[in-house]
Amino acid sequence: MPELLAPSVRLHRAWLEAHREWGPGAHEDGFGLSASDQVDSPAGFAAWVGSLARENAVPRWIVEDGQVLGGIALRTGPAEYVRWAGHLGFGIRPSGRGRGLAAWALRQMLPEARRLGLSRVLLVCAGENLASAKTIERAGGVLEEVRQTGRGSVRRYWIALESR
Repeated sequence: MPELLAPSVRLHRAWLEAHREWGPGAHEDGFGLSASDQVDSPAGFAAWVGSLARENAVPRWIVEDGQVLGGIALRTGPAEYVRWAGHLGFGIRPSGRGRGLAAWALRQMLPEARRLGLSRVLLVCAGENLASAKTIERAGGVLEEVRQTGRGSVRRYWIALESR
């Protein structure tokens, strides 16, 4: 049974396994990882985990049997970043895909968004990422638009929280 856990230095080895499985430069949304983060060393990992708690987000890792299978983050600001990246971002490591983990994690985070006072949440995915689009739609996401950007198309969805 998976759990949603706050990022923790005790999961360093398990997190690195997931990170390596994604491979260099691969998309790992939900972890809040940037190219400048030094996560291989215990000290660098601890600094990165500490920075996650200070950002305007509620990050959670999807963990099962000691394995980090993915991550999800509820972003609360700044508004310009949320308009670009969405309130919620998620990613599942390749070996964990196809099990419904992203949909499960998304459903778990919606009540947290409501507790933070949000009446609806924005989710954004790459236009060609049909797996994420289906996950968002199954969770109640309504397509607002498909935008063309310099990096390709982006799908923008809204999920209303009032009735949840």
